[in-house]
Formats: sequence, C-alpha cells, structure tokens
Amino acid sequence: MVMRRSDHGELDDATLVRAVAAEDAAALRCLYDRHVPWLVARLRARCLDETVVADAVEDTFLAVWNGAGRWRGDGDVAAWIWGIGVRQLVNHLRRAGRQSRPDPFAAPGDAASAEERVLERLAFGDTGTALARLSPELLEVVQAMVFDGLTARETGRMLGLPEGTVKGRIRKAKSVLRAELGTPVLELGDLR
Repeated sequence: MVMRRSDHGELDDATLVRAVAAEDAAALRCLYDRHVPWLVARLRARCLDETVVADAVEDTFLAVWNGAGRWRGDGDVAAWIWGIGVRQLVNHLRRAGRQSRPDPFAAPGDAASAEERVLERLAFGDTGTALARLSPELLEVVQAMVFDGLTARETGRMLGLPEGTVKGRIRKAKSVLRAELGTPVLELGDLR
C-alpha cells in the first residue's frame, strides 16, 4: 500500500524501509529527509571533497531504494544507512584517488586559533600524516573503531565485513602506522 507523503512523517524508520521495499517513493523521501543531515556531516568528517560526499550520499539512497527488500529488520535503520554510506564513500574515494582522501583530524566549524593549531601539530602532525596514507579500507576501520568508538563486531556490521576481517585490518593499520612513525603506536581500538 502506497501512502501519501504527508502520512510518512509519523512512521518509524523500519516501517519506512518496508514501504520503500514496496516501491513507495514518498517513504524514501521521508527517510532521506530524516537521515541525510547526519549522514552528510559524518561523511564530510571523512572526506573534504564535497563532490565525492554528495555522490556518496546520492548512491547511498539509491542503494537504499534498491536494497530495501533485503534489509533484515534486525538492526537500527540509521546504522544500516551509515554502513551503506561508508561503503559508498570508500568506493568513490577509490575512484577519485588519493587527492580526495579523508583528513582524519579535520574539524568542522570555525577555524582553530593559533594556539590550537600549534597544539594540533604537536599532538597529531606525524600521526595525522601517517593516517592519511592508509588505504581507504584500513582507514575506514580505524575511523569506525577509534574515532567512532565501535567494537570490531559493530564495525563489521556497519561496513558489511566479517568481524575477523575487521580485526585483521585494524592489526594491519597498527603495523603500517608503527612502520610510518618509527615508534610504538598508541592502541588503536581494542579488538572487542
């Protein structure tokens, strides 16, 4: 049953996904309006190229439209959308190459004061450079586990990867960072 757009605002996300699976475009629009602000903000924190972010968001909701019937309904819709969004961003970054790589320490908002910039360089200069050199696959795991504070299991669910693959990638990232920095690396996420 396709509902009028005005009827969708009161529906929960799971009901909207089921409506999208039934090809209800108004339900997709409601999901889009509800979730695009935070999705764009989180993707911008990982990529400075607005075009890449916009393309990833567009492809995310295209994937939601095409994949709504496969959503199992056993998790949070926002987490499902986030997982799709991250995969889309990584795909676009691969196509765009290193010039659009995420800046792991980019902060939205006002420019930092001179003092904050000096402290940031002291604390993150070499580490930030080393993180920027990680492959997109390794960086997405580091960002999910370290910056977002997710467990290996949650990261795997979000990225659509087996938990063992996530653990392997975080180990590989730590190894690469140790080699880049030439010193022991602070623990990058625990392998929960």
